[in-house]
Amino acid sequence: QVQLAESGGGLVQAGGSLRLSCVASGSIIHINAMGWYRQAPGKQRELVAEITDVGNTNYADSAKGRFTISKDNAKNTAYLQMSSLRPEDTAVYYCNADVRQSVVRVTITRHWGQGTQVTVSS
Repeated sequence: QVQLAESGGGLVQAGGSLRLSCVASGSIIHINAMGWYRQAPGKQRELVAEITDVGNTNYADSAKGRFTISKDNAKNTAYLQMSSLRPEDTAVYYCNADVRQSVVRVTITRHWGQGTQVTVSS
């Protein structure tokens, strides 16, 4: 089993910053990529940012220039530094990880965390 634990969410005023963390643990041989998604009330879950094991990144247009994703491979941890937050960034933020769990099989499975609430007040 693989577990993902997010932390760092909370309430912040518009223009403020937050740093989210996501720690992956359990039966992990290698993590190919980690990402952050968010889901606002009444909306579909959407990609915020993702990062591969070699550091390639991809951002949603709404996140470019304001959010930075990073990772610590040794700690199986991903971070999302969010700055210049806006009320429309309010959502539950979910972490995911694409994990190889077997030495003999190359199958990659995606795992999700429980989410952390980010609320930006105007």
